[in-house]
Amino acid sequence: MSHLYKNMLRTVRLLRSVGFILINTGAQGIQFLRLAVSSRSALSAEVLFLRKQLAFYQEHQIAPRKLTDAARFSLVLWSRLFNWREALMIVKPETLIGWHRKGFKLFWRWKSRMGRPRIPENLRRLIVGMVQDNPTWGEERVAAELSVKLGILVSPRTVRAYWPRESDPRSGRRTSSQHWQTFVRNHAQAIVAADFLVAITAGFRVLYVFVVMEVGSRRILHCKVTAHPTAGWTLQQFREAIPSDHGYRFLIHDRDTIFSEEVDEHLQAFGLKILRAPVRAPKANAYCERLMGTIRREWLDFLIPLNEKHLRRELRE
Repeated sequence: MSHLYKNMLRTVRLLRSVGFILINTGAQGIQFLRLAVSSRSALSAEVLFLRKQLAFYQEHQIAPRKLTDAARFSLVLWSRLFNWREALMIVKPETLIGWHRKGFKLFWRWKSRMGRPRIPENLRRLIVGMVQDNPTWGEERVAAELSVKLGILVSPRTVRAYWPRESDPRSGRRTSSQHWQTFVRNHAQAIVAADFLVAITAGFRVLYVFVVMEVGSRRILHCKVTAHPTAGWTLQQFREAIPSDHGYRFLIHDRDTIFSEEVDEHLQAFGLKILRAPVRAPKANAYCERLMGTIRREWLDFLIPLNEKHLRRELRE
């Protein structure tokens, strides 16, 4: 009840403010028409007379009172009819421009308050039914099926807007019936993960720490330091980390350019399936990311390596 009362009170205040602005603008419009028929000499004398009075307040450094919304609207409205920069005295030009921008924001907010109309109810139920009956489909597939088989043209973004909450891909997007967390848990012993860590020496030299770990046992398989990582160097580190008689099936790494297509092709020749983490999804490689965080918090936050040799020795320990 209190929330409803606050909304009513806010609406009344808004209507009162809008009404006052309209009345004030109408009165000033009548005054403007009266001045429009006056002679130019009379207007010049009146402007000079008003400026002299304003100069009196400026000389005595009397701060002007805070303007109302109606006054701000009037200043913005009449400023469009003449060179207002020479006549503006009570506020800075940036302030008046800010009022103008605020007015445009309010106008476009009112203009777009309704939004795009909703699609028919039967089409919404059809989208929900298609999603629930086909859990492996995404919004692109649903939109394509509607277009090809039924001739209903809707965009994937429209399909996303009516996606059922219990099947929302944003709560765990997947391309199969198995969640990513379930997949990693089921194949943890056969998954290795790799990532790079940046370290800064005492001489402000940037060094890169390359780490390969086994997800199932959390064991670090390989760790190496370099100042100039390349695709060839990265591939050699994988050769040293993964033995020829390994039992691994999957390798997780991010989309860094250092993991080039050539590197992935050589790794696939080792019998590994490459799982590239999605863009801006560090949780896809959460185990390796957590290891990197541990190295930072428990080691690099308390130690500044002198050079590459020092960093390599400390890392080995």
